[in-house]
Amino acid sequence: MYRIGQKTTLQERVTIGKQAAAGRTDAQIAAKLDCSVWTVRKWRRIFVHQGRAGFKNQMGRPATGALGTVSSDLQTAIRQLRETHPGWGPDTILIALRSDATWKQQRLPSRSRIAAFLKQTGLTRRYQKHAELPQPPRQVPEAAHQEWQMDAQGAMRVDGIGSVSLINVIDVVSRLKVESCPRVSTPKPAAADYYVTLRRAFLTYGLPLRLSLDHDTVFFDNTTPSPFPTRLHLWLVALGIEVVFTGVRRPTDHAAIERTHQTMTNQALVGQSWPNRRTLWAGLDERRTVLNHWLPIRALHQQAPLQAYPEAVFSGRAYRPEWEEGLLDLDRVYQYLAQGRWFRANHRGTIHLGTYEYGFGYRYHGQTMEITFDPVQVAFVCQPEDATEPLVVPARGLTKADLMGDLAWMLALPAYQLAFPFSSEEQRHLALVECLSGTTL
Repeated sequence: MYRIGQKTTLQERVTIGKQAAAGRTDAQIAAKLDCSVWTVRKWRRIFVHQGRAGFKNQMGRPATGALGTVSSDLQTAIRQLRETHPGWGPDTILIALRSDATWKQQRLPSRSRIAAFLKQTGLTRRYQKHAELPQPPRQVPEAAHQEWQMDAQGAMRVDGIGSVSLINVIDVVSRLKVESCPRVSTPKPAAADYYVTLRRAFLTYGLPLRLSLDHDTVFFDNTTPSPFPTRLHLWLVALGIEVVFTGVRRPTDHAAIERTHQTMTNQALVGQSWPNRRTLWAGLDERRTVLNHWLPIRALHQQAPLQAYPEAVFSGRAYRPEWEEGLLDLDRVYQYLAQGRWFRANHRGTIHLGTYEYGFGYRYHGQTMEITFDPVQVAFVCQPEDATEPLVVPARGLTKADLMGDLAWMLALPAYQLAFPFSSEEQRHLALVECLSGTTL
């Protein structure tokens, strides 16, 4: 009975060669060795062309490579097409060969063989594996301060000020306008601007249960298929605030904050002139007070937010900047990171997670590392492609001071003097200092 799918031994291959040299037919040799005629034919032909040296075990295609059966000229043509057009994949290369008069009359390799050839010759791009950023399941909020939305509006010109971008925060259920932070002369607010915005919001209304954000790079590492949480994200997690993100290309997930942008623009910016940034910010605070207490909203049956939801005046979770270090729970951060999995290509012996670089040595250059977090060691466990044992590196940037940013060093100072005239950064520091009790201006 023929042994379908089983390998032949070296002894059997030698026997095939000797029997073939003695003039036996393939059928006779197959019957003697209890194997198929096709197996005998394969090894007889190898023996004729390569002799005994050809009897070493070869599974699949010849050692010449993925395109070992095509001419070297065609291999060169495929290589040149890829090097000339690095963005072309095997399908495009095959189309180009078929349209070339030199090759279109010849038998061409399949798309899969061209792909294997490109990989074999090092002409493929290394793709990072995809892994979702851990986040809690989306829930429809039913009460005030269960979910806030935060977003920055596109910059617009304001008389007396110049270019202004508003960072707005709104409570989804009550429609309470929580905060409006103006950032001046910057097309894109920085992470520190969002910190100030949220701290002012927390100070006024307390901590929410959940905060909804979009995929802006300040909130979401959108440069890699396996994003690592930003410092702002981890700070919120440490405060016990769940972070959820809008769906990709789903602006309707932030419909409430988009309407708030229009409202605050029309109420405080359009047709208005402000002498300086401080008066603009004070004007925004005054407008929000009017909107929250008196302006009726159709969605709230012609009531203002605090008329329809008087309990929205406070979330029930108190906050003060002086208390922040005590409110931060790093174990929440560790448990959150323990849910994640990241993939990073090692470049010249290093990888990047967040804003930090980790070195492993040049021997790992070019390898993709699978990374998890160990909450007990507070370390990243990195598994290279060619190593049996993972590499463990202490995590960086996970102390309370790291997560608190500007506030950490402000609280550590016995006194802090702001310099005149106030720059945009000094204005941000001033807003933060004003939140602190016992501050003298």
